[in-house]
Amino acid sequence: MSGWKNIDFVTSASELRGCPKQPWPEVAFSGRSNVGKSSLINTIASRRALAKVSGKPGKTRLLNFFLLGGNRHLVDLPGYGYAAVSKSLKEEWSGFVSNYLQNREQLAGVVQLIDSRHPPTKLDIQMVEWLREAEIPVLLVLTKVDKIKRGQRAKTLSSVRKALGMESAEQSMFFSSETGEGKPELRLQVDSILSGWRSLSSP
Repeated sequence: MSGWKNIDFVTSASELRGCPKQPWPEVAFSGRSNVGKSSLINTIASRRALAKVSGKPGKTRLLNFFLLGGNRHLVDLPGYGYAAVSKSLKEEWSGFVSNYLQNREQLAGVVQLIDSRHPPTKLDIQMVEWLREAEIPVLLVLTKVDKIKRGQRAKTLSSVRKALGMESAEQSMFFSSETGEGKPELRLQVDSILSGWRSLSSP
């Protein structure tokens, strides 16, 4: 698939009915606060400020939709696990994101981001388990890989996959928004997930 040179912000949604109505496949990007979701989206889109990047964790509080190639969507999910956010707001975000993941028919798969410098958190593990139980395709992406030595990569990937209970058949890769490493591979993986989605009109 092509279209990576044609990406634009569409809308932000605070509830499911505010999401785009078109029956087009979409891939959502999930991860804890400050894991690098917005930077990753900007990198694969080759745009500096398509997705808003903030040094303050917990800033993204909406589902942000980006149109890819005229008939697909990328979705930046709110980050989870930021301690300074109030309990009521955490519950509000959790309920909204859960509703989206459970009921959004256009969802083709989720790119789950993990900071390669740290072990997966309890919430990371819970998210991957939930996605697996819901039978939502998951692509594991270890971000900020430029911060770790190349000799540590195999061990890091192995320990992360083990912590998440991932099977060998499940896809995983390294990525760096600083160097662009993994950019072409991630584009191909996202294209593959989108291609595998069944249209709402399919029998």
